[in-house]
Amino acid sequence: MKAIIPLAGRGTRLRPHTLTTPKPLVRVAGKPVMSYILDDFPALGIDEVVFIVGYLRDEVKRYISESYPDLTAHFVVQEVQDGTAGAIKLAEPYVDGDVLIVFVDTLFDADLTLPSKLASEWSGVIWAKEVEDYQRFGVIVTDEDGGMTRIVEKPSEPISRLANIGLYYIRDSPLLFEGINDVLSSGDPGPGGEFYLTDAFQYMVDKGARIRTAPVEGWYDCGKVETVLETNGHLVETGRGGIDPAARLGDDVQVEGANRVEPDVRVSGSTVGPHVTLERGAVVENSSLRNCIVGAEAQIRNAHLRDSIVGSRAVVDGVRGRANVAEYAEIVTSDEG
Repeated sequence: MKAIIPLAGRGTRLRPHTLTTPKPLVRVAGKPVMSYILDDFPALGIDEVVFIVGYLRDEVKRYISESYPDLTAHFVVQEVQDGTAGAIKLAEPYVDGDVLIVFVDTLFDADLTLPSKLASEWSGVIWAKEVEDYQRFGVIVTDEDGGMTRIVEKPSEPISRLANIGLYYIRDSPLLFEGINDVLSSGDPGPGGEFYLTDAFQYMVDKGARIRTAPVEGWYDCGKVETVLETNGHLVETGRGGIDPAARLGDDVQVEGANRVEPDVRVSGSTVGPHVTLERGAVVENSSLRNCIVGAEAQIRNAHLRDSIVGSRAVVDGVRGRANVAEYAEIVTSDEG
């Protein structure tokens, strides 16, 4: 099985961080969002991935080559942002069998071994999460066996509460690309001039394919600042937390709740937590931090921050409240005239 990961978007909701960092490489709980799925691939037998790239493509290529040297990686540029169907179409030359398609705006707790146990009657799997606010999502309508019958974008009526999370396994890849070609040739894009991959799934179902829905236990958004922070909080509570022995915390430091403190971090005269990630080499002095991500070698002094992301090697001094600070930026306030 191969995998396709679309990465061409600009991540505008995560600016200023995505001005220099591709959205999939934004870090949460000490690790780029994309790595949470890539690290699972060897156990799934996936060693070949097609990356659909665009914005900041060189940063993506460099990260993959340095961090995953054993991965066979293909990089295809999506020159025209014509939607998810257009993105996946670009991977067609590299796909000759089963394929896992992952949109890495989110993290999820899903059983990715399901394809290896899938009965022959099924042509694929769409993972879904039951939600209350169904109007915000594309929802999947199923038959009594859990097979997809249709996907409806942002329904006004509660026809389903199964939200499409952007994780798919397709066994019948020729029919998938037949559906994508049909969607792209229709000349009838959706809002914003985009063609949707979900319409290709609908084509497959209309042609008689059976696509099974499968539940996910957790689904954690990483598409904007507030949800990145929420996901960071969940991760440090459930396995990514802890204080590294190589971190230096003074006797005058108070730590509250679950946090992640990496090697070579120095903290003095401060209160940290809950739900704070301090990446390697960060310095915190005479400050309080709550629900924050502080990048590597960033410096926080005389600050009281909450619900904030501070990029690597940034300097924040004297700030109170919320801050959204890009890497290498410097924000210093003073009471002096």
